[in-house]
Amino acid sequence: MPTSNTPRIAIAIMAAGKGTRLKSKHPKVLHEVGGKPLLAHVIAAAAKVVPAADVYAIIGHEADRVRQALQHTGVNFVMQEEQRGTGHALMVAREALAPYDHVIVLSGDAPMITAETIARLRDFHLQNKAAMTLLSAELENPTGYGRVLRKGAKSDEVKAIVEEKSATPAQKKIREINSGFYAFGVTPLYTRIGDLKTDNPHREYYLTDMAAVFGKAKSKVVALKTPNPAEILGSNTRSEMMDIDALVRMAKCRELMDAGASIFYPQSCVIDADVEVGPDTIIEPFVQLLGRTRIGSDCRIRSYSVIQNSEIGDRVLVRPGSILDEARVGSGAIIGPYSHLRPGSEIGEGAHVGNFVETKKIKLGKGSKANHLTYLGDADIGAGVNVGAGTITCNYDGIHKHKTEIGDNVFVGSDSTLVAPVKIGKGAYIGAASCITEDVPEDSLALGRARQTTKEGWAKSKREAMAAKKK
Repeated sequence: MPTSNTPRIAIAIMAAGKGTRLKSKHPKVLHEVGGKPLLAHVIAAAAKVVPAADVYAIIGHEADRVRQALQHTGVNFVMQEEQRGTGHALMVAREALAPYDHVIVLSGDAPMITAETIARLRDFHLQNKAAMTLLSAELENPTGYGRVLRKGAKSDEVKAIVEEKSATPAQKKIREINSGFYAFGVTPLYTRIGDLKTDNPHREYYLTDMAAVFGKAKSKVVALKTPNPAEILGSNTRSEMMDIDALVRMAKCRELMDAGASIFYPQSCVIDADVEVGPDTIIEPFVQLLGRTRIGSDCRIRSYSVIQNSEIGDRVLVRPGSILDEARVGSGAIIGPYSHLRPGSEIGEGAHVGNFVETKKIKLGKGSKANHLTYLGDADIGAGVNVGAGTITCNYDGIHKHKTEIGDNVFVGSDSTLVAPVKIGKGAYIGAASCITEDVPEDSLALGRARQTTKEGWAKSKREAMAAKKK
């Protein structure tokens, strides 16, 4: 439980910009890398450092869409009606941040920032009792960034931040740059933020200029250098965004492999940030694991499968080219190749769903099999059932959906049509090519087809008649 001496810390995330260089009608911070919006990555990192209730996303462009997309995170939203720079963003957040002692400022378009670095920035700021702490990074090519000028080679204190256009040739050789991530004491920040000027080409208030403001006021400004420069990268263009997406996904692959999964040719796989994979599971090349997918241990996910927001148990084999969307698969099941499990599909332990089988909103019981060319929708299927090739549950009458119920140990012959609503009792047999429109009692044989008629010599007579017409 925090004591009265524990500093109150908020995190403010800059998320109001339009992102003109993306040339998009969508809000910049809602563009996705690693399978979720840029801003969602930053919020997730921030919420590991302080409670979500102490995180404030400062929004402006398409604010309603941003709020709607991320309100589930539990963070607060501050409206910046007119976007006049990063300094202006904190001006409009003054009332929200007033109860806090310190505020950490993050960028909503820099999704690789980690909770560990945010915590280090916080601790460094508090230890130095600084008015302002900036996060810096050393880049191989710092062109375009503001350079950090320290008071001495080994000093933590900052003398100035010099923008590229104002830097001397000697200053341009400095590789330490300002990342745009900061920590401020709230009282000194709002005591001095009114000193910011708009004498720049965009006529905006920039937080970067607070370093000079505090310098004139003899307040302490320090810099902490991150050991991982990639985490401060922003997404200003489409190409930058895709570069970051590749970094995020490769980091995810390494995380999963460190936890015991094998991923062959990881550069070819698309694995979202929130995916979980158990140990000893093998992911083959060109697999996509999307959304909040959970895969157990000792599974094998074969090439060209796409699995989204699904749960897969242990020892499951997903054969090539299968698509799973909001499905659940029990341990020991076999899926594919080329199966399509649509939302609401629940596949039981040890069940088989095979070649070109499509399921939707069904329960397939333990050990049941539908191995070939079948559609099963709106169905509750028991354990030990065999569904023959070409079987269809006719669940839609043009207006409403209806349910098919199949009991344990039923055998459904190939090319059967089950017209819902219909119930097939336990242990029943459905003859091949039957059209079943009525309930079938337990342990019964149901046939729903015309009696076969054979006309001997008919085909020969037909061919002779056709040949005669050609003469």
